[in-house]
Amino acid sequence: MLFKTRILYPAIVLWLCSLASFAQQINYPPADKVAADFKKLLERPRVSLNPAFEVTKSDSVIIEHGFIYSEKNERVPMLIYKPVTGTGPYPAVIFLHGTGGRKEDNKKILYQLAKRGIMGVAVDARFHGERIAGGAHGSTEYVAAATAAWENKDKARQTHPFLFDTAFDLWRVTDYLASRPDVDANRIGMGGISMGGIETWLAASADTRIKVIVLDISVQSFKWSLDNDKWQARAGTIQGAHLQAAKDLGDSVLNKRNVKAVWDKLLPNITGEFDCPSMLRLMAPRALLIVGTENDPNCPLPGANIAYASAMQSYASKKATDKINRDVTPKLFHTSTPEHFKMTLDWFSKWL
Repeated sequence: MLFKTRILYPAIVLWLCSLASFAQQINYPPADKVAADFKKLLERPRVSLNPAFEVTKSDSVIIEHGFIYSEKNERVPMLIYKPVTGTGPYPAVIFLHGTGGRKEDNKKILYQLAKRGIMGVAVDARFHGERIAGGAHGSTEYVAAATAAWENKDKARQTHPFLFDTAFDLWRVTDYLASRPDVDANRIGMGGISMGGIETWLAASADTRIKVIVLDISVQSFKWSLDNDKWQARAGTIQGAHLQAAKDLGDSVLNKRNVKAVWDKLLPNITGEFDCPSMLRLMAPRALLIVGTENDPNCPLPGANIAYASAMQSYASKKATDKINRDVTPKLFHTSTPEHFKMTLDWFSKWL
């Protein structure tokens, strides 16, 4: 496969390159069933959003810092950058940080979105930022939560702190934005980097209110990684939980069996109907941009190609191939690039 830096792939080229691999994948359930199953898995008692924000105004942007509630005891901290120009309602973009990050990491993109007349929104994922004691910048609490979820014996109280629970929060954040009179509920986008990108494809796939999606170093296939012994980097994002699982299962080292056991419990069906190749199908015909790097160990390229090929098949069936595109930067590992930052902004500007 050829790679070109900073040039979006013609859809048909990557589709042809990936067709053989995709044909070998499992037969996923129909898209509408996948969406219904995912919503059913994550659904929990709804509570009042109870938003509370402090507002700071400058000549260039209006900043709102506050929170909403996604569950009775789950407060979702939010940072909103609102344009000072225009009268609204504005399009809005929710943009998500990576593992160990926090919403403040996305100030730059929020500001650039606001300059383009788009409301920029960032939230702290579960066990990140203001959702942990002292607002620490790290992933210690995230790994501890994943470990506790692994060791939980009460099926009725099973949590999914690794990616899934934040996807539910994003549906509630979307509820909040759609309720605001200064937001155009028909022009809401979502994007994210690494962990935030995975949370984006999980949440946005099943929520058609999200009209424009950008996935940065986050498209992959969990099944392909497991089948091809390329799970190490992904498992490394919550390594402590995986090490505990290996010990509990009588293993001295991480291996395919104990990694799958953690994924099966914390991310049910992530190697089946909720894997990225299946979930991306649900986004057609909405505008979707996928950006990544050639040598990303967290999102191995062959698995990412399968996911893109699956998405392309769905977009082609809906005659919407003009609304999906992809860029892969050669040689780089798991990193977001300045070029992809600009592509992200341009994509949201074009389609919202």
